[in-house]
Amino acid sequence: MGLQDIAQDLAHGVESRVAAVGEALFDPVIRLGVTGLARAGKTVFITSLVSNLLDRGRMPQLRAASEGRIEAVWLQPQPDDTVPRFDYEAHRAALTGDAPRWPDSTRAVSELRLSFRIRPSGLFSGLRGVRKLHLDIIDYPGEWLLDLALLEIGYQDWATGVLNRFAKRPEAAGYMARVTATDAGQPLDEVQAQGLAADYTACLVALRAAGLSDVTPGRFLMPGDLAGSPALTFAPLPRPESPVRGSLWREMERRYDAYRSRVIKPFFRDHFSRIDRQVVLVDALGAIHAGPQAVEDMRRAMAGVLAAFRPGRSNPLTELLFGKKVDRILFAATRADHLHHSQHARLAAILAAMLREAKDRADYAGANTAAMALASLRATTEAEATQDGRRIEGVRGTLMDTGRQALMYAGDLPTDPGRLLSPAREGAERWLDADYSVMRFAPARMTLTPGEGLPHIRLDRAAEFLLGDQLT
Repeated sequence: MGLQDIAQDLAHGVESRVAAVGEALFDPVIRLGVTGLARAGKTVFITSLVSNLLDRGRMPQLRAASEGRIEAVWLQPQPDDTVPRFDYEAHRAALTGDAPRWPDSTRAVSELRLSFRIRPSGLFSGLRGVRKLHLDIIDYPGEWLLDLALLEIGYQDWATGVLNRFAKRPEAAGYMARVTATDAGQPLDEVQAQGLAADYTACLVALRAAGLSDVTPGRFLMPGDLAGSPALTFAPLPRPESPVRGSLWREMERRYDAYRSRVIKPFFRDHFSRIDRQVVLVDALGAIHAGPQAVEDMRRAMAGVLAAFRPGRSNPLTELLFGKKVDRILFAATRADHLHHSQHARLAAILAAMLREAKDRADYAGANTAAMALASLRATTEAEATQDGRRIEGVRGTLMDTGRQALMYAGDLPTDPGRLLSPAREGAERWLDADYSVMRFAPARMTLTPGEGLPHIRLDRAAEFLLGDQLT
């Protein structure tokens, strides 16, 4: 990247920061980023969060709501004219209709603004008066967040890491066979390059279907209008002894660098660098069901997520020149409604242990991070049954595939997270002394009373962690 490019990016950043500072002088704005690793329920989380901030009858752990200090909340047009609006109304209608269904997932950046009228608290609250706060919710694919780690990794190191991981996965056997038969030192053949990229993309799709989270580059899975472009036509290859200009390996390296500069960097500059608070949704229960390698892959993905954030609190100068620093990050294990409440603390402890190890591996410190088990929309009821003479505590719901009612017992999660994390770290192929199951439930039909948002588990605690200090 040349000096002219750097100067242009800096000028763009200064312009954006000046606009943000000007807005903050009048009404403060909190930009909340919401993303999720594969199948984590990002769209449902945002829809339920907005529903429960507009109608706060189910939010007792959000102190500003329970203490009556939130006088009003309403939707406003989002401030970024070139960013699509998050379609809250359509998603809520899908969840609450006569035949409720999970809404379609979003595949690009979208945004929604909520405005709050807040009565302040504290000793001098009578002197401050009612104030206004804006909450901008930025929805973006989790795959794009994982891509940010590529900004610090060159093609050779990225390719080596990917190929080392692929060597242990049966889903990657076909791609690895093609790599073995490829001479990356030969001159570029475009048909060959396209075939390698297509096979690599198919491999990523299969790995994600198997429960893995660390699948980069993310745009390979959702290319949009970049489909077929050189920036998305590369794949990991081992480095030949002396790659020359015009060789397949050199062209793959060039296209990888173009992906970083033309795709990842604009996302970082225009969206990610402006976030104050962040939610990362994680389907930890699905990873546990998929096995030790999926758990280890999720832990590695969480380390990459943490490495992408610049920790600590902002100050006006650094925020103006280089963007904000995220000072609160919530990792939320979704689908807690697939477990009896007696196991929720165990799921949260497993995620917290994964987060602790991810923080250590990423050498991360500064921001306030937390792990929590929640359900954005409660789709089940708790139930008990007897199996082989012992009582099991599970949940009952409507199956997605058949529409029939079913009782699910996901398995007995260990009280010690090390029982899962140790075999995952050691490369075990399966759990030796446990069997974990997961069913897919449809949303239940519901009747909402006035003043109540969508039914959930611990969404109010999540909101308190992310926003509570700003609602005083």
